[in-house]
Amino acid sequence: MASELPKTMKAAVLTGVGKPLEIQDIPLPEMGAGEILIKVHACGVCHSDSNVAAGDFGPPAISILGHEFIGTVVAVPSTEKKWAVGDRVGGPWHGGHDGTCRSCSRGQFQMCDNKTVNGVFRNGGYGEYATLRTESAVRIPKEMDPAETAPLLCAGVTVFNGIRKMGIIGGETVAIQGLGGLGHLAIQYARKMGFRTVALSRGTDKKDFAMQLGATDYIDTSSQNVAEALQALGGAALIVVTAPNPEVISPLIGGLQPGGKLLLHTAIGPVPVDTVAMVLNALSVHGWPSGHALDSEEAIAFAKIHGVKCLVEKFPLEKANEAMEHMLSGKARFRAVLTMD
Repeated sequence: MASELPKTMKAAVLTGVGKPLEIQDIPLPEMGAGEILIKVHACGVCHSDSNVAAGDFGPPAISILGHEFIGTVVAVPSTEKKWAVGDRVGGPWHGGHDGTCRSCSRGQFQMCDNKTVNGVFRNGGYGEYATLRTESAVRIPKEMDPAETAPLLCAGVTVFNGIRKMGIIGGETVAIQGLGGLGHLAIQYARKMGFRTVALSRGTDKKDFAMQLGATDYIDTSSQNVAEALQALGGAALIVVTAPNPEVISPLIGGLQPGGKLLLHTAIGPVPVDTVAMVLNALSVHGWPSGHALDSEEAIAFAKIHGVKCLVEKFPLEKANEAMEHMLSGKARFRAVLTMD
């Protein structure tokens, strides 16, 4: 199979901090030890990609962005036991772990002391081919559309994993702040998990859409006191923050029921919180970082069984810059995805 592969591929190449991506013909990536080679079919465009390109994580260590990509295995080393040519796999945020540290011993591979990240510390999926470390590759059902499934490798597994790790009992109230790329998935996952699901967003223009996604209630945060509105529903056992607006977070604390939890899925820096309310009502604030390969497989399996759909807009690889700009403008409904086929 390897002899049939091309010598070069097209990729959207990052040539420097703040520079537009350049479509180039570059050599096919070579497999290293413990890696497989895949032909990429689709790759999601995530806000983190723009952070890498802008140098927000430091000088870029890679030239090809992308950590939400799906493809078909086209080459494996002779020693490979798990993956075979023809398998459908995904490349998620988590790009690999050492298996020896404290976090790995606990099965928290995405928190490994020596973790790597696809599209951040190793080249990602903004190209026709990519390599994956075998322990990070995610098995993808072949009947699922690659473009619609790719964002589940980051946005999907992040909200799915975060919600289920909070230990909330079915039937409780879970509020989702934000109705963007993360939020529209969080509403679907929360509802399908059996929670009373409250959508929190500004204005009423998104109300019908939120209800179509499965929300049982909608709170217009521009005209209602969100804490009072949530308390009128009995208080939320969990509030999931998906939109990067630090000003909305502090008031959400007041909407939690005693013992309630606030789950942050956006990294936005320091935020003041009412520690008196937290102490008196046993409230807590949590973060959750994506997931490892099995987490992604379970998030995708859940989506397949329960009909969780990621709404995407497709762009050919050659329009990677336009896709990035569309995502950053907030106009994407709801995830921008590059397609290679």
